[in-house]
Amino acid sequence: MRYNGPFDVSVEDVPDARIEQTTDAVVRITTTNICGSDLHMYEGRTSMEVGRVLGHENMGVVEEVGPGVQHVQVGDRVSVPFNIGCGELPPLPERLVVVLHQDEPDRGHGRRRVRLREHGPVRRWTGRAAARALRRLQPARAPAGDEHEHDFTMLSDIFPTGWHGVTLSGFVPGDRVVVYGGGPVGLMAAHSAMIRGATEVFVVDQQADRLRLADSIGAHPIDFSQGDPVEQAMEATKGAGADRGVEAVGYQAHDHSGQEHPEPGARQPGLVGAQHRGHRRRGRLRPGGPGGRGRRRQGGSDQRQYGQFFTKGQTMGTGQAPVKRYNRRLRDLIVTGRATPSFIVSHEPAAHRGRRRLRPLRQARGRLDEGAAAP
Repeated sequence: MRYNGPFDVSVEDVPDARIEQTTDAVVRITTTNICGSDLHMYEGRTSMEVGRVLGHENMGVVEEVGPGVQHVQVGDRVSVPFNIGCGELPPLPERLVVVLHQDEPDRGHGRRRVRLREHGPVRRWTGRAAARALRRLQPARAPAGDEHEHDFTMLSDIFPTGWHGVTLSGFVPGDRVVVYGGGPVGLMAAHSAMIRGATEVFVVDQQADRLRLADSIGAHPIDFSQGDPVEQAMEATKGAGADRGVEAVGYQAHDHSGQEHPEPGARQPGLVGAQHRGHRRRGRLRPGGPGGRGRRRQGGSDQRQYGQFFTKGQTMGTGQAPVKRYNRRLRDLIVTGRATPSFIVSHEPAAHRGRRRLRPLRQARGRLDEGAAAP
Protein backbone atom coordinates (compact mmCIF):
# COMPACT_ATOMS: atom_id res chain seq x y z
CA MET A 1 0.00 0.00 0.00
CA ARG A 2 1.76 3.14 -1.27
CA TYR A 3 1.37 6.58 0.31
CA ASN A 4 0.69 9.21 -2.37
CA GLY A 5 -0.20 12.11 -0.08
CA PRO A 6 -2.92 12.97 2.46
CA PHE A 7 -6.02 10.81 2.02
CA ASP A 8 -4.49 9.13 -1.03
CA VAL A 9 -3.09 5.60 -0.97
CA SER A 10 -2.91 2.97 -3.67
CA VAL A 11 -2.21 -0.75 -3.84
CA GLU A 12 0.68 -1.25 -6.23
CA ASP A 13 3.30 -3.81 -7.14
CA VAL A 14 6.71 -2.88 -5.74
CA PRO A 15 10.10 -4.57 -6.13
CA ASP A 16 10.65 -7.49 -3.80
CA ALA A 17 13.12 -7.02 -0.99
CA ARG A 18 16.60 -8.41 -1.44
CA ILE A 19 19.67 -9.01 0.69
CA GLU A 20 21.70 -5.80 0.76
CA GLN A 21 23.84 -6.28 3.88
CA THR A 22 25.24 -9.34 5.59
CA THR A 23 22.82 -8.89 8.51
CA ASP A 24 19.70 -8.70 6.33
CA ALA A 25 16.88 -11.20 6.16
CA VAL A 26 14.04 -11.31 3.65
CA VAL A 27 10.65 -12.23 5.09
CA ARG A 28 7.65 -13.28 3.01
CA ILE A 29 4.72 -11.57 4.69
CA THR A 30 1.76 -13.80 5.48
CA THR A 31 -0.28 -11.37 7.62
CA THR A 32 0.02 -7.66 8.31
CA ASN A 33 -2.09 -5.09 10.18
CA ILE A 34 -3.11 -1.48 9.66
CA CYS A 35 -1.89 0.51 12.67
CA GLY A 36 -3.14 3.79 14.09
CA SER A 37 0.12 5.45 13.12
CA ASP A 38 -0.58 4.44 9.52
CA LEU A 39 -3.80 6.42 9.81
CA HIS A 40 -1.93 9.49 11.09
CA MET A 41 0.17 9.24 7.95
CA TYR A 42 -2.89 8.63 5.77
CA GLU A 43 -4.41 11.88 7.00
CA GLY A 44 -1.24 13.85 6.33
CA ARG A 45 -0.49 14.43 10.01
CA THR A 46 3.13 13.30 9.85
CA SER A 47 6.17 14.01 7.71
CA MET A 48 5.70 10.74 5.81
CA GLU A 49 7.33 11.01 2.38
CA VAL A 50 5.25 10.46 -0.76
CA GLY A 51 6.05 7.09 -2.31
CA ARG A 52 6.71 5.24 0.93
CA VAL A 53 5.00 1.90 1.55
CA LEU A 54 2.79 1.84 4.63
CA GLY A 55 2.91 -0.88 7.25
CA HIS A 56 5.04 -2.21 10.09
CA GLU A 57 3.00 -4.90 11.91
CA ASN A 58 3.67 -8.27 10.36
CA MET A 59 3.90 -12.01 10.44
CA GLY A 60 5.85 -14.00 7.90
CA VAL A 61 8.28 -16.72 6.90
CA VAL A 62 12.02 -16.21 6.38
CA GLU A 63 12.91 -16.81 2.74
CA GLU A 64 16.54 -15.67 2.63
CA VAL A 65 19.21 -14.61 5.12
CA GLY A 66 22.53 -12.86 4.84
CA PRO A 67 25.75 -14.59 6.00
CA GLY A 68 25.80 -12.53 9.22
CA VAL A 69 22.37 -13.67 10.41
CA GLN A 70 22.48 -16.32 13.14
CA HIS A 71 19.22 -15.98 15.05
CA VAL A 72 16.86 -17.13 12.28
CA GLN A 73 17.10 -19.41 9.29
CA VAL A 74 15.19 -19.97 6.07
CA GLY A 75 11.77 -21.43 6.77
CA ASP A 76 11.35 -19.92 10.22
CA ARG A 77 7.96 -18.40 10.99
CA VAL A 78 8.60 -15.02 12.60
CA SER A 79 7.08 -11.86 14.01
CA VAL A 80 9.40 -8.88 13.49
CA PRO A 81 9.37 -5.99 16.02
CA PHE A 82 8.48 -2.59 14.61
CA ASN A 83 11.60 -1.21 16.36
CA ILE A 84 14.55 -1.16 13.99
CA GLY A 85 18.13 -1.68 15.13
CA CYS A 86 21.30 -1.30 13.12
CA GLY A 87 23.28 -4.00 14.89
CA GLU A 88 26.38 -1.82 15.10
CA LEU A 89 25.91 -0.17 18.49
CA PRO A 90 27.01 -1.58 21.85
CA PRO A 91 24.40 -3.86 23.45
CA LEU A 92 21.66 -1.92 25.23
CA PRO A 93 19.25 -3.04 27.94
CA GLU A 94 16.13 -4.42 26.36
CA ARG A 95 14.01 -1.55 27.67
CA LEU A 96 16.23 0.97 25.86
CA VAL A 97 16.48 -0.56 22.42
CA VAL A 98 14.06 2.02 21.01
CA VAL A 99 16.32 4.90 22.05
CA LEU A 100 19.48 4.56 19.99
CA HIS A 101 20.02 3.15 16.55
CA GLN A 102 21.15 4.40 13.18
CA ASP A 103 18.45 3.27 10.76
CA GLU A 104 15.68 5.65 11.81
CA PRO A 105 17.19 9.13 12.27
CA ASP A 106 14.98 11.72 13.97
CA ARG A 107 16.99 14.87 13.82
CA GLY A 108 17.18 17.16 16.82
CA HIS A 109 15.66 14.87 19.44
CA GLY A 110 18.66 12.89 20.62
CA ARG A 111 17.07 9.56 19.74
CA ARG A 112 15.61 7.66 16.83
CA ARG A 113 12.01 7.04 15.93
CA VAL A 114 10.47 4.35 13.80
CA ARG A 115 6.99 4.96 12.49
CA LEU A 116 6.16 8.61 12.12
CA ARG A 117 9.11 10.46 10.63
CA GLU A 118 12.06 9.74 8.39
CA HIS A 119 12.25 6.01 7.78
CA GLY A 120 15.86 5.65 6.73
CA PRO A 121 16.77 2.78 4.41
CA VAL A 122 14.29 0.34 5.93
CA ARG A 123 11.32 -0.52 3.76
CA ARG A 124 7.88 -0.99 5.19
CA TRP A 125 6.17 -4.28 5.75
CA THR A 126 3.08 -4.56 3.58
CA GLY A 127 3.58 -6.48 0.37
CA ARG A 128 4.63 -9.91 -0.83
CA ALA A 129 8.15 -9.82 0.53
CA ALA A 130 9.39 -7.31 3.05
CA ALA A 131 12.76 -6.18 4.05
CA ARG A 132 15.32 -6.12 6.71
CA ALA A 133 15.25 -7.82 10.08
CA LEU A 134 18.48 -6.45 11.52
CA ARG A 135 20.38 -8.41 14.10
CA ARG A 136 19.90 -6.32 17.26
CA LEU A 137 16.10 -6.52 17.00
CA GLN A 138 15.76 -10.19 16.19
CA PRO A 139 12.30 -11.43 15.29
CA ALA A 140 10.42 -13.72 17.62
CA ARG A 141 10.11 -17.20 16.19
CA ALA A 142 6.72 -18.88 16.28
CA PRO A 143 5.77 -22.54 15.92
CA ALA A 144 5.61 -23.73 12.31
CA GLY A 145 2.28 -23.86 10.55
CA ASP A 146 -0.52 -21.33 10.60
CA GLU A 147 -2.01 -21.77 14.08
CA HIS A 148 -2.53 -18.53 16.02
CA GLU A 149 -1.64 -16.51 12.90
CA HIS A 150 -3.73 -13.50 13.87
CA ASP A 151 -2.59 -13.65 17.48
CA PHE A 152 1.09 -13.80 16.57
CA THR A 153 0.70 -10.91 14.15
CA MET A 154 -0.09 -8.71 17.15
CA LEU A 155 3.37 -9.41 18.61
CA SER A 156 5.15 -7.02 16.26
CA ASP A 157 3.63 -3.93 17.87
CA ILE A 158 0.12 -3.67 19.23
CA PHE A 159 0.10 -6.36 21.95
CA PRO A 160 3.53 -5.45 23.42
CA THR A 161 2.51 -1.78 23.26
CA GLY A 162 -0.61 -2.37 25.34
CA TRP A 163 1.35 -4.54 27.75
CA HIS A 164 4.03 -1.85 28.03
CA GLY A 165 1.40 0.75 28.87
CA VAL A 166 0.26 -1.32 31.83
CA THR A 167 3.86 -1.87 32.90
CA LEU A 168 4.67 1.84 32.84
CA SER A 169 1.63 2.61 34.97
CA GLY A 170 3.31 0.78 37.87
CA PHE A 171 0.66 -1.94 37.87
CA VAL A 172 0.66 -4.68 40.49
CA PRO A 173 -1.85 -7.55 40.72
CA GLY A 174 -5.07 -6.49 42.40
CA ASP A 175 -5.02 -2.95 41.03
CA ARG A 176 -8.05 -1.33 39.47
CA VAL A 177 -7.19 0.07 36.03
CA VAL A 178 -8.84 2.65 33.78
CA VAL A 179 -7.87 2.75 30.10
CA TYR A 180 -8.62 5.88 28.09
CA GLY A 181 -9.25 4.97 24.46
CA GLY A 182 -10.80 1.73 23.26
CA GLY A 183 -8.86 1.39 20.03
CA PRO A 184 -6.48 -1.52 19.49
CA VAL A 185 -3.84 -0.17 21.89
CA GLY A 186 -6.38 0.47 24.62
CA LEU A 187 -8.02 -2.91 24.15
CA MET A 188 -4.61 -4.60 24.30
CA ALA A 189 -3.85 -2.67 27.51
CA ALA A 190 -7.17 -3.83 28.99
CA HIS A 191 -6.49 -7.43 27.90
CA SER A 192 -3.00 -7.23 29.40
CA ALA A 193 -4.22 -5.83 32.72
CA MET A 194 -6.76 -8.62 33.05
CA ILE A 195 -4.18 -11.29 32.25
CA ARG A 196 -1.91 -9.79 34.89
CA GLY A 197 -4.53 -9.88 37.64
CA ALA A 198 -6.36 -6.56 37.71
CA THR A 199 -9.34 -6.41 40.05
CA GLU A 200 -11.35 -4.37 37.56
CA VAL A 201 -10.60 -2.76 34.21
CA PHE A 202 -12.55 0.17 32.76
CA VAL A 203 -12.30 1.20 29.10
CA VAL A 204 -13.37 4.74 28.17
CA ASP A 205 -14.51 5.47 24.61
CA GLN A 206 -17.63 6.51 22.73
CA GLN A 207 -17.59 4.09 19.80
CA ALA A 208 -20.13 1.34 20.34
CA ASP A 209 -18.11 -1.36 18.58
CA ARG A 210 -15.05 -0.64 20.73
CA LEU A 211 -17.10 -0.68 23.92
CA ARG A 212 -18.66 -4.00 22.91
CA LEU A 213 -15.20 -5.49 22.41
CA ALA A 214 -14.14 -4.21 25.84
CA ASP A 215 -17.21 -5.82 27.37
CA SER A 216 -16.49 -9.08 25.52
CA ILE A 217 -13.20 -9.55 27.40
CA GLY A 218 -14.69 -8.72 30.79
CA ALA A 219 -13.77 -5.03 31.00
CA HIS A 220 -16.30 -2.40 32.05
CA PRO A 221 -17.14 -0.02 29.16
CA ILE A 222 -17.58 3.69 29.88
CA ASP A 223 -19.17 5.81 27.14
CA PHE A 224 -17.80 9.33 27.59
CA SER A 225 -20.44 10.76 25.24
CA GLN A 226 -23.00 9.94 27.95
CA GLY A 227 -21.32 11.95 30.69
CA ASP A 228 -18.03 12.83 32.36
CA PRO A 229 -15.95 9.62 32.33
CA VAL A 230 -14.27 10.59 35.59
CA GLU A 231 -17.62 10.82 37.33
CA GLN A 232 -18.72 7.55 35.74
CA ALA A 233 -15.59 5.78 36.95
CA MET A 234 -15.93 7.22 40.44
CA GLU A 235 -19.56 6.16 40.63
CA ALA A 236 -18.76 2.64 39.37
CA THR A 237 -16.09 2.25 42.04
CA LYS A 238 -18.22 3.82 44.83
CA GLY A 239 -15.83 6.73 45.10
CA ALA A 240 -12.63 4.70 45.26
CA GLY A 241 -11.42 5.56 41.77
CA ALA A 242 -8.72 3.66 39.95
CA ASP A 243 -5.23 2.68 41.02
CA ARG A 244 -3.66 2.87 37.57
CA GLY A 245 -4.46 4.46 34.25
CA VAL A 246 -3.32 3.98 30.68
CA GLU A 247 -3.80 6.87 28.25
CA ALA A 248 -4.21 5.08 24.93
CA VAL A 249 -5.45 7.98 22.83
CA GLY A 250 -2.49 10.29 22.35
CA TYR A 251 -2.05 12.18 19.12
CA GLN A 252 -5.23 13.47 17.41
CA ALA A 253 -7.42 12.99 20.48
CA HIS A 254 -11.02 14.20 20.11
CA ASP A 255 -13.81 15.06 22.50
CA HIS A 256 -17.28 13.54 22.21
CA SER A 257 -18.34 16.16 19.64
CA GLY A 258 -15.44 15.35 17.32
CA GLN A 259 -13.43 18.47 18.15
CA GLU A 260 -9.71 17.72 18.30
CA HIS A 261 -7.94 18.34 21.59
CA PRO A 262 -4.48 17.02 22.45
CA GLU A 263 -5.02 17.11 26.22
CA PRO A 264 -8.23 15.34 27.36
CA GLY A 265 -6.89 11.78 27.40
CA ALA A 266 -3.72 12.88 29.16
CA ARG A 267 -5.61 14.92 31.74
CA GLN A 268 -8.32 12.53 32.82
CA PRO A 269 -6.33 9.57 34.23
CA GLY A 270 -4.86 11.92 36.84
CA LEU A 271 -8.35 12.89 37.99
CA VAL A 272 -9.81 9.46 38.65
CA GLY A 273 -9.68 9.00 42.38
CA ALA A 274 -7.30 9.96 45.14
CA GLN A 275 -5.76 6.50 45.03
CA HIS A 276 -4.87 6.72 41.35
CA ARG A 277 -1.12 6.33 41.77
CA GLY A 278 0.29 6.01 38.30
CA HIS A 279 -0.56 6.14 34.66
CA ARG A 280 1.07 5.76 31.34
CA ARG A 281 0.69 8.08 28.39
CA ARG A 282 0.24 5.84 25.41
CA GLY A 283 -0.51 6.91 21.88
CA ARG A 284 1.52 8.34 19.06
CA LEU A 285 2.61 11.54 20.76
CA ARG A 286 4.98 13.54 18.61
CA PRO A 287 7.32 16.55 18.98
CA GLY A 288 5.10 18.25 16.41
CA GLY A 289 2.33 17.45 13.99
CA PRO A 290 1.68 18.83 10.51
CA GLY A 291 -1.99 19.67 10.12
CA GLY A 292 -2.64 20.19 13.83
CA ARG A 293 -5.32 22.77 14.58
CA GLY A 294 -3.51 25.62 16.26
CA ARG A 295 0.09 26.48 17.00
CA ARG A 296 0.18 24.56 20.28
CA ARG A 297 -1.00 21.32 18.67
CA GLN A 298 1.37 21.70 15.75
CA GLY A 299 4.17 22.16 18.28
CA GLY A 300 3.30 18.93 20.09
CA SER A 301 2.43 20.51 23.46
CA ASP A 302 -0.55 19.86 25.70
CA GLN A 303 -1.95 20.97 29.04
CA ARG A 304 -1.76 19.14 32.35
CA GLN A 305 -2.81 19.98 35.87
CA TYR A 306 0.61 19.43 37.38
CA GLY A 307 -0.38 20.80 40.79
CA GLN A 308 -2.95 18.07 41.26
CA PHE A 309 -0.57 15.55 39.73
CA PHE A 310 2.05 16.50 42.33
CA THR A 311 -0.38 16.56 45.25
CA LYS A 312 -1.51 13.01 44.52
CA GLY A 313 2.09 11.80 44.33
CA GLN A 314 1.50 10.26 40.94
CA THR A 315 3.98 8.96 38.41
CA MET A 316 3.91 8.97 34.63
CA GLY A 317 5.71 6.77 32.13
CA THR A 318 6.10 7.39 28.42
CA GLY A 319 7.84 6.08 25.33
CA GLN A 320 7.57 3.59 22.52
CA ALA A 321 7.26 -0.04 23.50
CA PRO A 322 10.51 -2.05 23.46
CA VAL A 323 8.92 -5.02 21.71
CA LYS A 324 11.89 -7.32 22.18
CA ARG A 325 11.45 -7.01 25.94
CA TYR A 326 8.04 -8.65 25.80
CA ASN A 327 7.36 -10.49 22.55
CA ARG A 328 8.68 -13.95 23.48
CA ARG A 329 6.80 -14.05 26.77
CA LEU A 330 3.63 -12.83 25.09
CA ARG A 331 4.09 -15.44 22.35
CA ASP A 332 4.15 -18.13 25.02
CA LEU A 333 0.99 -16.73 26.64
CA ILE A 334 -0.69 -17.09 23.25
CA VAL A 335 0.54 -20.66 22.75
CA THR A 336 -0.77 -21.71 26.17
CA GLY A 337 -4.13 -20.03 25.58
CA ARG A 338 -3.72 -17.36 28.25
CA ALA A 339 -3.74 -14.51 25.72
CA THR A 340 -5.92 -14.10 22.63
CA PRO A 341 -5.12 -10.65 21.18
CA SER A 342 -6.77 -11.56 17.87
CA PHE A 343 -10.15 -10.68 19.38
CA ILE A 344 -9.64 -7.17 17.94
CA VAL A 345 -9.47 -8.36 14.31
CA SER A 346 -12.38 -6.80 12.40
CA HIS A 347 -11.60 -7.22 8.68
CA GLU A 348 -9.47 -9.66 6.73
CA PRO A 349 -9.00 -8.84 3.02
CA ALA A 350 -8.28 -12.15 1.34
CA ALA A 351 -5.34 -12.85 -0.95
CA HIS A 352 -4.67 -15.53 -3.54
CA ARG A 353 -1.20 -16.93 -4.07
CA GLY A 354 0.61 -14.92 -6.74
CA ARG A 355 -2.21 -12.44 -7.22
CA ARG A 356 -3.61 -10.21 -4.50
CA ARG A 357 -7.31 -9.52 -4.41
CA LEU A 358 -7.36 -5.73 -4.33
CA ARG A 359 -11.08 -5.02 -4.14
CA PRO A 360 -11.37 -5.57 -0.33
CA LEU A 361 -8.43 -3.24 0.21
CA ARG A 362 -9.98 -0.56 -1.96
CA GLN A 363 -13.26 -0.99 -0.09
CA ALA A 364 -11.39 -0.63 3.19
CA ARG A 365 -9.86 2.59 1.88
CA GLY A 366 -13.38 3.83 1.12
CA ARG A 367 -14.41 3.16 4.72
CA LEU A 368 -11.37 5.11 5.95
CA ASP A 369 -12.39 8.06 3.76
CA GLU A 370 -15.93 7.95 5.13
CA GLY A 371 -14.65 8.07 8.70
CA ALA A 372 -12.15 10.89 8.26
CA ALA A 373 -12.63 14.55 7.42
CA ALA A 374 -9.82 16.29 5.56
CA PRO A 375 -8.23 19.25 7.42
